[in-house]
Amino acid sequence: MTRHMTRHIYLIGFMGTGKSTIAQRLKTILRAGEIDMDAAIVKEAGMSIRRIFEKYGEDYFRDLETKMLKTISGYRPSVISCGGGTVMRPQNVELMKKSGIIVLLTAEPETVYERVKNSKNRPILNGHMQVDYIAQLMEKRRSAYEAACDVRIPTDNRTPDEIAQEVMTAALPF
Repeated sequence: MTRHMTRHIYLIGFMGTGKSTIAQRLKTILRAGEIDMDAAIVKEAGMSIRRIFEKYGEDYFRDLETKMLKTISGYRPSVISCGGGTVMRPQNVELMKKSGIIVLLTAEPETVYERVKNSKNRPILNGHMQVDYIAQLMEKRRSAYEAACDVRIPTDNRTPDEIAQEVMTAALPF
């Protein structure tokens, strides 16, 4: 049975929970469009996220996210991996809810650390690449993630294919 997307699937969650990886899997399985919001912002801004943060600050970057969401929401149904802080703005959540289903991918702080510890492109960690700091930041965002999501899927100790299948079961058809 072929499943067709009628609305966007927004993947949200903390960095390192698998949003980009799962979006790529779903793109292939569903033969759908796929948008990595951070990559799209980098392309449009002509500079890395780290550079955007350094030059203009986090608020400016969050403005770019909102602008990107407004554009994306008008596209044909796609799988969209959102930046980790996208849901911190209520207007972003409202845009996502109007045009799709919001799937929260979760992972334990230790799992996130293992997945991102060698990355140089995590400006929000600001030189604090440690489990305790990650746990604190995750806790600050937890209520916003939980309030925004329609579906919650843990990613610890699971393969991308297992997670993608669960996303499809939860999100299609909708």
